[in-house]
Amino acid sequence: MNTEEILGLPVALPDGIDYDEYIIATYLASFAAEVPIPLLSMALAVEQSTGTWVPVPGETPEVRRRHVAKVLGVYEVPDFEFEVPPSVQTRNWVIQVAYPEVNIGAQIPMLLTSVVGNISMGGNIKLLDVRFPEKYVAGFKGPKFGIDGVREILGVPRRPLLNNMIKPCTGYPLELGANLFRDAALGGCDIIKDDELIADASFNSVEGRVKRYMEIEKQVYEETGERTLYTVNITDSVPKVFENARRAVELGCNALMVNYLAVGLPVMQALAEDPSINVPILAHMDIAGAMYMSPLHGISSHIVLGKLPRLAGADVVVIPAPYGKAPVIPDKFRNVVKNLTFPLYHLKPTFPMPSGGITQSMVPKVVADLGNDIVIGSGGGIHAHPQGPVAGGKAFRQAIDAVMQGISLEEYAKDHPELDVVLKLWADPFGKGI
Repeated sequence: MNTEEILGLPVALPDGIDYDEYIIATYLASFAAEVPIPLLSMALAVEQSTGTWVPVPGETPEVRRRHVAKVLGVYEVPDFEFEVPPSVQTRNWVIQVAYPEVNIGAQIPMLLTSVVGNISMGGNIKLLDVRFPEKYVAGFKGPKFGIDGVREILGVPRRPLLNNMIKPCTGYPLELGANLFRDAALGGCDIIKDDELIADASFNSVEGRVKRYMEIEKQVYEETGERTLYTVNITDSVPKVFENARRAVELGCNALMVNYLAVGLPVMQALAEDPSINVPILAHMDIAGAMYMSPLHGISSHIVLGKLPRLAGADVVVIPAPYGKAPVIPDKFRNVVKNLTFPLYHLKPTFPMPSGGITQSMVPKVVADLGNDIVIGSGGGIHAHPQGPVAGGKAFRQAIDAVMQGISLEEYAKDHPELDVVLKLWADPFGKGI
């Protein structure tokens, strides 16, 4: 077999390709024992690149040499060498496929079409990871601000940031929201965001909230000397989402929020790369579970919640945390954060925002797990404080200060009544041993 023939095959050694020219996808495949996965993996590579279930005239040797995807490895777990025991009914495989970057270009829609695409309907196949060559990532600007940029805006160089989600989630009039915003800001929240369930509502508009809340932000800044980012939820249909964003910025809003999977990753990327939208973008995670929750199907959480929104330009990403109400394995949680913050070519690191039932008592654990470069997200933990939202915010800031000073929360609470109340009230509200 000559080199030209080898180059046209949908298979290659891992050592035999130029990694600068391929996007490498890793899959988990779980099928009945009799299914010949090593053979079918090559059909998968063809299906997701140049061909279909039957040879077609246009799939010439020249086309295949340049554009066919290549199976780099098919690995069974456990690694049977001599025979598969008759008792084994299901066999599990890890498959690596290299997709020519030229097939995809610097965009997310064709990336997902190639590496997930039709095979998402092929049974128990889950995308475990994607490795990008530098030339692919070079086509993305990534976060405009990232961790350092958000810290610079707020003037908070070291400690974890505190975010509040206004509660109730939706259905409230503007003035109620304004009062809650004021209280959360006075309580020391660095970022206050709309809940994902309220955007440009008929009973409470984006424009109305931006005007009123930003007035309050200025008043609180004059009183406390601390800035507050208001991430208004601009989620909407196209082109309304862009109209909402530009109008919010024109009215002085200092940050935006978008339900990035509901509107689509390319929409968030367009918002992030628009020079007229020069404010941080907070990306909310709704719908993500439909993509990653199955252990045998879909896309792993660190791709959906980590690598892709960072690529698309999110400065802050809301993620589910294992301490509160979310069903999350701690190792998966940390892997999401790794994909948001570890070096990825030229992309700035994105602020992870663990959330989902987080209370003040959980602050030491989340900081121990992730470090200081986090935004701690809380809704009910602030608004349901027995002494009100101002006290709820103060209790969180006290918990953060205690951790930064290396003092236990119990010791710090002796002189801080706001914290003392909630340590007794919400010591372990979800029974997770925090």
